[in-house]
Amino acid sequence: MFFQLNHRRMLLLTEGQLGIFSSKTAVSVLRYRPDDVVGILDSACAGQALGAIVPGVKEVPIVARVADAASLKPDAILIGVAPAGGALPPVMRQHVFDGLRQGLAIVSGLHTLLKDDPELVGLAREHNAELHDLRDFAHITRIGMGLARQTRAKRVLVVGTDCNCGKMVTALELRRSAVRAGLDAAFVATGQTGIMIEGWGIAIDHVLSDFVSGAVEMLVEHAALDTPATRSIGPSAREPGSPGESRVADRPIMFIEGQGSISHPAYSGVTLGLVHGACPDAMVICHRPDRTHHNGWADCPVAPIEQQIAMYEQLLAPLHPGKIVAVAVNTASMDPAAAADAVRDLARRTNLPAADPIRDGCDTLLVAVRAGVGV
Repeated sequence: MFFQLNHRRMLLLTEGQLGIFSSKTAVSVLRYRPDDVVGILDSACAGQALGAIVPGVKEVPIVARVADAASLKPDAILIGVAPAGGALPPVMRQHVFDGLRQGLAIVSGLHTLLKDDPELVGLAREHNAELHDLRDFAHITRIGMGLARQTRAKRVLVVGTDCNCGKMVTALELRRSAVRAGLDAAFVATGQTGIMIEGWGIAIDHVLSDFVSGAVEMLVEHAALDTPATRSIGPSAREPGSPGESRVADRPIMFIEGQGSISHPAYSGVTLGLVHGACPDAMVICHRPDRTHHNGWADCPVAPIEQQIAMYEQLLAPLHPGKIVAVAVNTASMDPAAAADAVRDLARRTNLPAADPIRDGCDTLLVAVRAGVGV
């Protein structure tokens, strides 16, 4: 029912788009699963130092062709971009063909499914290669029934004032901080990049609308138990004090990746399904101070964060009494002084602890979360 991804020697395909913002999927995998990446497939950057293009990540070779990666012994090609329209870009098809001929698995988070491409399916069958569609969840038909409230694990949902404002990164960094603090904490992936990082999850935006909250319940119930199937394959859950390999028990806390925004004209439906499906005991809200209008909607201003906090809490209230307990501030576009000012301003306006999870770390946010849920 859940997608599970276990490849440990991946080539990240970014053909012509390698960069911090142009290949965010690849960059996220590089940051959170560095040991499982053996190289980058991008003829435009072949031979260059990765760190000169994407600072702060593990250095791996950039190659022009699949054949050039033979010595790296890859077991899969992961499509590391999210192109407009959601289809496999024509310039990448030859790399995928070459990978399939070598028996490599192809991992895709694209909206257009690989399994619906007869040419790819035929080639995969011919060479005994696997096609993995991380957004293939139309088969889920579970109706939400508020069952997430029955888990012993405390549920923390990361929400946002807009899409693309740092919800996944905040949830991952909160889990990292919790594990370092000695907590057996889960990250619950609800999008394709989160699944690539964590190794399991459901891409909620490809579940039929009637069943979104039910799918989230499934994820929450699954993550509440510490089992091999729900244990991260990423390094952020390999810190000292992380759970033993054979234990099956209730976890104390989970961090659920949010999607979209409750005020976004395109994605609010998915957001509401997550809120009602997760029935969170606490929420952390992500905000970009430099974002005045919703991403992709120049005529739709972002509502003030105070108003959005009230909306999230009011929409959850009929089902569960969870509150927003902290603000995660995305200051990536700001210089250090402006970033510090923005964090202080948001803390003052909301009367909540605030921090940038990357610049400041998540310890301040984690203290607020633990106080809010009692762990």
